[in-house]
Formats: sequence, structure tokens, C-alpha cells
Amino acid sequence: MGAQLRVYKRRIQAVTATKKITKAMEMIAASRIVKAQRKVAASMPYATELTRAVTAVATGSNTNHPLTTEAESPARAAVLLLTSDRGLAGGYSSNAIKAAERLRERLAAEGKEVDTYIVGRKGVAYYGFRERKVSESWTGFTDSPEYSDAKKIAEPLIASIQKDTAEGGVDELHIVFTEFVSMMTQNAVDGRMLPLSLDKVEEESTEKGEILPLFDFEPSAEDVLDALLPRYVESRIYNALLQAAASEHAARRRAMKSATDNAGDLIKSLSRLANAARQAEITQEISEIVGGAGALADASAGSDK
Repeated sequence: MGAQLRVYKRRIQAVTATKKITKAMEMIAASRIVKAQRKVAASMPYATELTRAVTAVATGSNTNHPLTTEAESPARAAVLLLTSDRGLAGGYSSNAIKAAERLRERLAAEGKEVDTYIVGRKGVAYYGFRERKVSESWTGFTDSPEYSDAKKIAEPLIASIQKDTAEGGVDELHIVFTEFVSMMTQNAVDGRMLPLSLDKVEEESTEKGEILPLFDFEPSAEDVLDALLPRYVESRIYNALLQAAASEHAARRRAMKSATDNAGDLIKSLSRLANAARQAEITQEISEIVGGAGALADASAGSDK
């Protein structure tokens, strides 16, 4: 019985150590969420105004720019998938991967080939294990992205959409990331970045009572779009990276809180079993003492006769 008690004690010590680790990770993730939220809020005004500027140029001119003009028969699309570099974040990365798989199936049903670009080791590992082709990947910054990271990601994507599909280019650019809604809610979403959907923007502006004016552009509207649209893609990717980082921290905090709570419950259960084993051991010792005393008494009585 003493051996069983030692086993319970060792397990309690191991679970207690694990609980301390998960609690620390929960607190670290909670502190990082606040910083990530501030970065998301700070990036929104720039992204919003840049979108308005691009929309004003595109709708205020008669130019057919390749980054704002729909292909007649789109045959190829690029999908940028944002996952995490680290685990212990619940279903964060798997939900984003599932959303990317659904988008891929939808694009394939439309007759489009898909080029996949991935951010995060989890996504890279998923595609690598299945031996699926990845056009390009980036790792090492998912929990704290910088604008330089977004710029690095945007360069090959912009170059790809500016090429003809016969030369390996794409007609559309999509992004899949986890949108941060609240501390408890993060949704894996997908959206098309390019070509820019001007009809949708005009509809939203009409609903808000806004009027998109017409302008004359110098040197030309096409040159202005050439300068603005790369910045637009970079800002969209940067905002998605920040939202994904906030979502990752929130998912990790929730997962670590659940692990901490489960460790506490397991410690209680093991403590009850250890107490029961200790009581059984004490009871057995008492029985042995009583039995020994009885045997000794019987032996003494026999010797008296």
C-alpha cells in the first residue's frame, strides 16, 4: 500500500509542476493580447484611408489597371494562409487551415488552380507532411509581426498578380486569417484582396451616404495605382497579421486556462485517492498491530497454563 501512496504523490508533484507552467503561459498570453489589440487599433486608420484613396483613384478614372480589373476568365488564384509558429493554442491553426481548405475547394470548383503561400510553422508542417506544394512560406514572427514582415510577404504576391497566367502569374489574390472579435471569440475568415472589388466599395459608400469624386491625375491614374496598390496589399496583410497575432494569444490564453483548470481538478482527484490510500494503509497498520497484540496475548495466556 505504501508503494501506491508514493505513486500518487509523484503524480501530484508532476501535475502541480505542469499547472505552474500552464498558469504562467496563460498570464503571458493575457498580457500580450492587450499589446496586440493596440497594434490592431493603431493600424486600422491607415488601412481604411489607404483603401479609400485606392478606391477614389480606381473609380475616379477610366483606366483599366490590372490590379483593379477582373479577368474575363480567371484561371489561377493565390491563397495566403496565416497560421502560428507555436502550438498550445487550441484549435487556432487548425481552424485557419480548415478555412483555407474550404476556400481551395471553392476555387477549384470554379475551375481555378491555386498557389498556396503560408505564414507560420504549423501551416508549413501541415502541407509538408502531406507533401503538398507551397509556393513560398515565412516563419518566426507570427506572435509579434512588424510592418517589414508584411512588406516581405507582399512582394512575391504582388509580383505574381502582375504576371500573366501563362508565365506563372495569378488572376486573384486571397487571404485566410483568424479575425479577432473578442477575448473569447476568434473566427477564421477568408477574403479577396485583389482585384479590388470596386462595386462592393461603391455600394458601401452609397449606404454610408458618401460620394466618391472624380479626379484628374498627374502623371496618370495608372501610375498612381502602381504606387498605391502595393501599399494597399501591404497594409491589408499587416492588419491581418496583427489580428491573427491577437487571436493566437487569445486562443493560447484560453487553452492554457483550460489546461490549468484541468490540472487543478486532476490534483484534487489524485489527492482524494492518495488520502484513501493513506487511510487504507493506516487501517492495515492498526489491524496488524491489533492482530499482533492479540497473538501476543494468546501466547502469554498459553505460557501461564
